[in-house]
Amino acid sequence: MIPPVLRRICCIGALSVLVACTSALKEPPPVTEIGAPGAQRSVEASDLDETLARAEIEFGKMPDIAAVERAQGLFFEAARVEGAPVGAYLGAAKATAWLIEHTDDSARRKELAVQGVQIGQWCRKLHPSVPECTYRLALAVGQQARERTSTATDGLDVMVELLEEVIAEAPELDFAGGQRVLALVLVRAPGWPTGPGDPEYALEFAEAAVKAFPDYPPNQLVLGEALRDNDRRDEAKNTLERGVELARASLAAGEPEAADWITQAEEALSKIR
Repeated sequence: MIPPVLRRICCIGALSVLVACTSALKEPPPVTEIGAPGAQRSVEASDLDETLARAEIEFGKMPDIAAVERAQGLFFEAARVEGAPVGAYLGAAKATAWLIEHTDDSARRKELAVQGVQIGQWCRKLHPSVPECTYRLALAVGQQARERTSTATDGLDVMVELLEEVIAEAPELDFAGGQRVLALVLVRAPGWPTGPGDPEYALEFAEAAVKAFPDYPPNQLVLGEALRDNDRRDEAKNTLERGVELARASLAAGEPEAADWITQAEEALSKIR
């Protein structure tokens, strides 16, 4: 199954609202205390593979929110097993991130945002050689910055640093996700001295993402936005229209995130026309 890109990649614009600074990263509690441990069953090591398989099946039922919630619970159950594989942590991170973008309850989103950062920290701590742990933590920090704006100032700096690490270590991860997300942060964040925003610099990363994976719709969408913010509106329009075409093809092929990509592209186009 192709890992979901998650709507959060195109929702970082809310980071432009910066308030009093709170640290984006704190020492996480034990994995057994993340989420709702009292509501979860204990998983024996011998049941770990079966639990992860069930989690993947449930996660594959997106956009069924109840199914993704079940998947999140199963991934967390697996992560609580001593010596759990990295897939348990990555699965929990991805399911949590998806739920944040598809949950209307603001208080619930804040709660999930903290969980996402915490499981990302444990993923990176226990599996430091796996670049995707760093990537998922970066995305979680971005979501937390949006949902808990007191962390936004520090969160932007942390996010940029983590994404730069991902780009250096695994430039092709998640269809050039490091370049794509960093480009979006640089496009949408406030500029100096308030934040790291820099549309011209963002364009370099957006172009790199498209060069690496030109047929991946979110890469075209981010490039379109970067072109627009660099006053290259005709190129931006053409790029976003290309993104819509690719997203529609993905929708026809059964990609669960494609409908969101189409909506994002059309919203971006409406700001150009």
